[in-house]
Parts: sequence; C-alpha cells; structure tokens
Amino acid sequence: MSVGRNDPCPCGSGRKYKRCCALRTPHRVSFGGWAVLAAVALMLLTGAVVMVGSLDELDSAPTGPRRIWSEEHGHWH
Repeated sequence: MSVGRNDPCPCGSGRKYKRCCALRTPHRVSFGGWAVLAAVALMLLTGAVVMVGSLDELDSAPTGPRRIWSEEHGHWH
C-alpha cells in the first residue's frame, strides 16, 4: 500500500507525508528527461567536432596577397 501526499507520515511524526518524508525521497528522472539530456549532449559534442574540424581547414587555407591601404585613393586595395 502506498502513502498518499496528505496521509499521516509513516515515520510517526504526526505531520502530513508531503511535509515530512516526501521531501527527503530522491526524485527520479523520467526516461524522457534522460532522452532530452542525451540529445542535447550529442548536439553539443557534434558542434565541438565540427568546430575543431573547421579550425584545421583554416590552417590549410591558401594565403593570398594582403590588402594594402592606398593613400592616393583613400581605400583598401
């Protein structure tokens, strides 16, 4: 038999269960909560892998001529 929230607490304190021992029991995370947590972790991990992969591409990018400021024209070339 389970104890209802408004029933007297089985510990003998005389208080309602919701105000006594119900607060001490750990709450369990549902399967849906774990699934959402796993999906968010997977997305963060995927983003980190993509970011690290794109950093390697930047290092191997060809370097072309640099832009220089033209005093005569007043803009970059």
